[in-house]
Amino acid sequence: MQYSVGLRAVRLQDPQTDATIPVIFLFPSNSPAAPTALGPYELDVAPDGEPAAGAKGLVLISHGSGGSPLVYRNLGWALAQAGYLVAMPEHPGNNRNDNSLADSDLNLSYRPRHLSVVLDHLIGPVGAGAAGRVVVIGHSMGGYSALALAGGKPSTQSGEAVPVQPDERICALVLLAPATVWYQMPGALSDVTVPIMMRSAEHDPHTPAWQADIVRTGLPEDTALDDQTVPNAGHFSFLSVFPDEMITADFQPAFDPPGFDRAGYQAQLAEQVLTFVDSMYGYG
Repeated sequence: MQYSVGLRAVRLQDPQTDATIPVIFLFPSNSPAAPTALGPYELDVAPDGEPAAGAKGLVLISHGSGGSPLVYRNLGWALAQAGYLVAMPEHPGNNRNDNSLADSDLNLSYRPRHLSVVLDHLIGPVGAGAAGRVVVIGHSMGGYSALALAGGKPSTQSGEAVPVQPDERICALVLLAPATVWYQMPGALSDVTVPIMMRSAEHDPHTPAWQADIVRTGLPEDTALDDQTVPNAGHFSFLSVFPDEMITADFQPAFDPPGFDRAGYQAQLAEQVLTFVDSMYGYG
């Protein structure tokens, strides 16, 4: 069944760090949708629409370093149209408006925590009967964050353990060109046992092939891994297509390797992710 897509924006407070976490929710709705401006983007949604009863499941999308949740708007929209509640937080201190925590050890601790705060808001605290109910999609640094939540044990570049708290509410991961340099210590991914769908880009100078190899070789043997390298794709090919007015020579995220069809791939990616997520919730 396909739904209209509702949209709601909230601001959550992290009680531990006092950071404010803006979150965009996309959800199946009974209200009529219409093309709606979201900053420089447009999406066919019903702002503050009436939620449809009985969402199929919950999906979190974690953006890349210095990024924005809205650059994954089409993937989130496709999941919501198919019946999922999709939460897309903006990581404080590591987004397009405020990137003050980029490349810091604090960012390594805070990013996974932001996602857990969103889950606290949506389904209650860990241990409240919510185990294994959430799929996390992470691109680039979002992939780092997803692995940390699923039991990954990251280390700083100097070899010190990063204090992160795994979250038992996670049931599966979708990793898109994941940033994994912090998982090079022996055993760093030995506790990651949830099923994973991973897509890497053939031409990716930001998270090159060896970073995907860290996942391939570091997971336990019995962890299910759906792993593909996307031919001719670049690091930013996993982002929604940008409006024409944003495609300027100095805006790297808008460009792909010559000949790559980002719009066509986005449709393919959404279909693959939906198939994977459906299988995790028993709809496959």
